[in-house]
Amino acid sequence: MRLTQEIIAAKRDGAELPDADICQFVDGLTDGSVTEGQAGAFAMAVYFNGMNEKERVALTLAMRDSGTVLHWDDLPGPALDKHSTGGVGDTVSLPLAAAVAACGGYVPMISGRGLGHTGGTLDKLDAVPGYVTQPGVSLFRKVVREAGCAIIGQTADLAPADKRLYAIRDVTATVETIPLLVSSILSKKLAAGLHGLAMDVKFGSGAFLPDYAKAQALAQALVAVANDSGLPTHALLTDMDEPLASVAGNALEVAYALDHLTGRRREERFHEVTVALGAEMLLLGRLAADLDAARTKIEDAFASGAAAERFARMVAALGGPADLLEMPANHLAAAPIVKPVFAEIAGAVAAIDTRGVGLAIVALGGGRVRPQDPIDHAVGIVELAGIGEEVGPERPLGIIHARDEAGFAAASARLRKAYRIGEAAARGRLVAERMTERAST
Repeated sequence: MRLTQEIIAAKRDGAELPDADICQFVDGLTDGSVTEGQAGAFAMAVYFNGMNEKERVALTLAMRDSGTVLHWDDLPGPALDKHSTGGVGDTVSLPLAAAVAACGGYVPMISGRGLGHTGGTLDKLDAVPGYVTQPGVSLFRKVVREAGCAIIGQTADLAPADKRLYAIRDVTATVETIPLLVSSILSKKLAAGLHGLAMDVKFGSGAFLPDYAKAQALAQALVAVANDSGLPTHALLTDMDEPLASVAGNALEVAYALDHLTGRRREERFHEVTVALGAEMLLLGRLAADLDAARTKIEDAFASGAAAERFARMVAALGGPADLLEMPANHLAAAPIVKPVFAEIAGAVAAIDTRGVGLAIVALGGGRVRPQDPIDHAVGIVELAGIGEEVGPERPLGIIHARDEAGFAAASARLRKAYRIGEAAARGRLVAERMTERAST
């Protein structure tokens, strides 16, 4: 056993750390013997010198084993999940989990809250009255088995070393380094005991990693480390140069997801990403022979109403209203001020600063800058104009739902600033690349 500072010095000098050193360091994170200063120094050493794939796997597995590891071998089907690196108008998890459950998969989805300009799945579900996002393990297991899916928050005993290291990375400017990103994401997914994972790695103006090459490198690292750690994983690189849906804001996105599930409204871009990720999950769970068959199964789950039925069952089992799908307006909070925002000139939407749209939601109170910030679930923006769409006196940039006039004014300014009006622009490919353990396509 080496001194902690010797391990830090080795990585500082660019050495490859043996598995024993990595396990020792993670044990120290968990039991508190590694100080915050030492954890910060280690994170910075990794930021500058990186980790090879062997080190990344060792770090991920050690973080997984720092707490409870769930097992789902008693289920009659595969335990499958999806993870997104975050964006704006991305409420895919809600309809996706239900659709995969309707196709014979089981989805124990452990999700997080939003921070900065990106929305969090748990914040959306907190908008549903009575829904318990932190159930005990026994209820979690019961709902997964009976409804086929359960979307909840991370418990304190899942990958606790990651929780401590992430908090330190957040205040030491080391969040973006790929080895630590990979171990953070995958340690929690491995601890969840999954049989297959679909990754949605975003690029573009609203993504955590806007640059395509950096997003691609992250996707490649996630697929490689996950598969080497025993978790079959595929990744899709998807466009976040505009909001995925025309709606952003917690209760408003829940209503949007309900419309998608019931067929009241299905927007093409949102549906395409949902079906693509669902198909990958079915393939990973060996619930479809090929990609085309998997896509057909997911489409059928939506068209038949089976996905909607699974979602309703999950919501009721976790304490939410039994009639949420049929009567969402009776349960979801509504903002008192609803007004459109128009562009200063008429024309086509040439580009969108999607991060700016997300920050407009934060200005309304619908997002958080610090983890402890409260959330106003009622606020947000609907009918967001997309790239190439004509805006003018008859077509606003969006319709803002605000708590007060000050919030409306702040969000209006940010929304106008986020849009560039000019000549009509062509959209890029929504799903730009697919990666599996074998190759990218």
